[in-house]
Amino acid sequence: MRVRPVDGYLGKLLLLNLLLQLFDGVATYQGLAVGFREANPLLVRAFLWLGPGSTLFTVKAAACGLLLLLHQTAPPRLGVPVMRFLAAVYCLFSLGPWLGKFVSLAVMMA
Repeated sequence: MRVRPVDGYLGKLLLLNLLLQLFDGVATYQGLAVGFREANPLLVRAFLWLGPGSTLFTVKAAACGLLLLLHQTAPPRLGVPVMRFLAAVYCLFSLGPWLGKFVSLAVMMA
């Protein structure tokens, strides 16, 4: 069975989104450890019940599971734009802000 180019692209988008989820979980955990606050009020509430580590593991595992489900079930014509959108959202609301916070921390400590 031959893989169509769009299927390979969808796989790369899946990998990108999984890496963004991993980054977000690790950055959030480390950010909390150095005193930064979580911006998502739902996570903040869940931290009170489960603690940050358990909450982040559970939420990120669920997000990765949904990404895998999307990859397996959505036709590429739908999966590609959805995966692009999700990656853009995580770059805008996670990667950018956390990198900015960590860079500002590094500058303050230098």
